[in-house]
Amino acid sequence: METVRALVNPVPSITPYHTVNEVGDLLLSDVYRDALSLPIVEAGKPVGAITRHTVMRIFLNRFGREIFGDNPVGKFMDREPIIVQANSSIETASQQVSERIRLPLTEDFILADGEQYVGMGAVLSLLSLLQTQLEQRSQALAEANVRIRASQAQLIQSEKMASLGQMVAGVAHEINTPLGYVGGNLQTAQLLLEDLRQGQQAGRDLLAALLAPATSPEQLEQTVAHAGTLLGADAPDFTADLDTLFADALYGVEQITDLVGNLKDFSRLDRAASENVDIVDCIESALKIGHSHLKHRVEVVRDFDAVRPISCIPSQLNQVFLNLFANAAQAIEGKGKLLIRVKEETAGIRIQIQDNGRGIPPDVLDRVFDPFFTTKPVGQGTGLGLSICYQIVQQHKGRIDVWSREGVGTRFSILLPFTGETQATVEQAL
Repeated sequence: METVRALVNPVPSITPYHTVNEVGDLLLSDVYRDALSLPIVEAGKPVGAITRHTVMRIFLNRFGREIFGDNPVGKFMDREPIIVQANSSIETASQQVSERIRLPLTEDFILADGEQYVGMGAVLSLLSLLQTQLEQRSQALAEANVRIRASQAQLIQSEKMASLGQMVAGVAHEINTPLGYVGGNLQTAQLLLEDLRQGQQAGRDLLAALLAPATSPEQLEQTVAHAGTLLGADAPDFTADLDTLFADALYGVEQITDLVGNLKDFSRLDRAASENVDIVDCIESALKIGHSHLKHRVEVVRDFDAVRPISCIPSQLNQVFLNLFANAAQAIEGKGKLLIRVKEETAGIRIQIQDNGRGIPPDVLDRVFDPFFTTKPVGQGTGLGLSICYQIVQQHKGRIDVWSREGVGTRFSILLPFTGETQATVEQAL
């Protein structure tokens, strides 16, 4: 801790018995040239102070020198001078001086160790030291703010990557199902093709035996029997089986194509600017991507009105909807219901997302949109998901509110205006 000891100016003290004339002469000397006040000390203990201003006022009075010049200075001294302990902090000294000083530009304050005089301190020097310290602290705060913002950006990026990881995991799970039976059908088709190749070879062998003059009746009979096994009326219909297998495989490929298309529509990587979109399309896209969170467990109930398109950045709103759907799925224990409403109002489009999960405790409900706040156990959430949702909706000049009751469920309500142009770029919102 920096103290005011650095301000000590070892001004020689005077006694209360010095005359006013003697003090006047001292103030003209080089030793006291910069002193605004002279310390008055007895037995090492400061008992008062007299300012240069006070002495000049005495001398400027008519006959002041003649009348008062031989009087002891103790008669005119300030008997309650400002005394600051030399080990005081700059803040403490500044507060003490500011509370006591009367004329900052005409007096100094006394510095002491306990009751012993140490030296004088100048108010301007104290203010300069205080300003330097404040500048240093301001710089430290600015640097800390930069570090905090960098940490926040890293945490937001971590939240985005975690959300992306969950989304990719869900899409991968959805792709694995059709991909699995596409692979299985192709393996079966490969086996059938091998049987078909053997049948074709048997047919060629039979034709060669019929055309060869040296073929014995026994050899011809064996070749006919082998070909009959592979190509006769009782042989499997390879072409029909292959048609079925390839049809199923093509259906699986179509499902995978649809999933990839939904992922592309969800992210809108090729369309990062604002555009007029049907908000229902964004919701359906997010539902398809988040299907792995909801299927088999959460019944999705749609209550969609026909609404006008709004100007927005679809990829950002998709992120909002997916986050809310994932939160709802996590809040629902066992089987439950997710109700999604889309209504047109005078001010814009109202989207309500309501689950019948465990709900949010009332004592934390007002904090759910705060950055880094989470009700999840340590290590299971950064507390940035809903904060990012809030920022995205705000940047679209919209509003998001939450209602919840423990044991009943939670409802998020989003209002997106028709006329508001979004203020955010993708980089700013994400």
